[in-house]
Amino acid sequence: MSKATCGTKQISGDLAWWQLSLIGIGCTIGIGFFLGSSLGIKHAGASIILSFLIGATGTYIVYSRLAKMTIQDPQEGSFCYYAGKAFGKWAEFSCGWNYWCSNILIMGSQLTALGLLSQFWFPDVPLWVFSAGYALLSLFVVMLGTKGFDKMEDLFAIIKVAAILMFIVIALGIFFGWIKGDVGGGSSPGNFPNTMKEWLPMGLKGLWSSLIYAFYAYGGIEVIGLMAMQLKKKEDTLKAGTIMMFLLMVLYVGSLSLAVSLAAFDKFTEKESPFVTAQTNYDLAFFPHVFNGAIIIAGFSTMTAALFGVTTLLVTLAKDGDAPKLFQKKLNFKELPLPSLLLGMGGLTASVICAFLLPGKVFEYITTAAGLLLLYNWLFILLSSFKLVEKGRIVSVLGLFLLLLAISGTIVEKTIRNGFFISILFVALIAIVALIMHRKWKNGGGKKLKYS
Repeated sequence: MSKATCGTKQISGDLAWWQLSLIGIGCTIGIGFFLGSSLGIKHAGASIILSFLIGATGTYIVYSRLAKMTIQDPQEGSFCYYAGKAFGKWAEFSCGWNYWCSNILIMGSQLTALGLLSQFWFPDVPLWVFSAGYALLSLFVVMLGTKGFDKMEDLFAIIKVAAILMFIVIALGIFFGWIKGDVGGGSSPGNFPNTMKEWLPMGLKGLWSSLIYAFYAYGGIEVIGLMAMQLKKKEDTLKAGTIMMFLLMVLYVGSLSLAVSLAAFDKFTEKESPFVTAQTNYDLAFFPHVFNGAIIIAGFSTMTAALFGVTTLLVTLAKDGDAPKLFQKKLNFKELPLPSLLLGMGGLTASVICAFLLPGKVFEYITTAAGLLLLYNWLFILLSSFKLVEKGRIVSVLGLFLLLLAISGTIVEKTIRNGFFISILFVALIAIVALIMHRKWKNGGGKKLKYS
């Protein structure tokens, strides 16, 4: 699910730790894995498996530090509250807006991905046409209201997990020779990559630059931090995250290991899910269409729910005094916060324009920038933990190292460097506004947070 999606879902009653684990899996698996992993394979080849193991380690460290702060001081504002408690109002403000911007880019990444997946059936239709169509359809669904939509999220989460499991079962059938096919130009079925060229086709730099896509696929742990307030026992926060991360790692690494063993490195492309590419040469005409359709349905649902999410998030920022009060105003029809919704739609419109101007690179650039903004928030989590949690600082240092490794990987690879510059532009704009707001806070203006 998208990273904004699950934060909008209102859950009544107390949650058991295993329920939070399952919700976390549904929130995390999304387009970033189903299509974004193809970007990672393009750079890292079979070593994408190592990237996802590193990503799992770094993500778990971030979640464990967030869980420690949640257990110690449960707060609705979660990671943004802790940033403010550790460093002051500017950090809480920057964290909130960085989170909003990251979700806008995540929506743009999903929108572009939906267009690319649709071109599987209609390759001659321009990408921007699909992007515009999905954006308008998403707005239409939002305008209808949220009633009944949240109930569908559970179904779409099941579809995504089922799609991965279906691929694993079919791939194992190929791997053991139960399903025959012509593997022209690719690795033989069951022939796991065993040469350095297959493992590191682009060298260590390729592995380095692929880390951002592995971390992006695990994005969502910050949402689970927010939802930890719904647990019956706050001390179960760490247990829920541990089980969640273990299951995600098994699903991700297992499916990717099979994918890279069934197709050659040069067959993978960012325009097609690696799990479709892996089975191109086999007599499974139905599978690519079923898989593609399932991911489009689930992807559209999460993008639409993300639009709900960023709309609600901006209203919250406005209520906290971190955004103009204009964004609290609601439309009489369906009680929608129209100004906030329109700003979210502005982000989708920008993605459509980018798809028109840069159809060949827009997914790579937006996905890279979205992943980076996500990691910047994770940096806030780790840095906050240094001040707020006494134990485990060595683990936090390791987490910082892994995050900085993934961030720097986007700088050394020129094909994705523009994504890094896009993320820096967002950070610079937030910093400028934070500096302006700092004067207001210093003079006693705005709503101040009270940290216990």
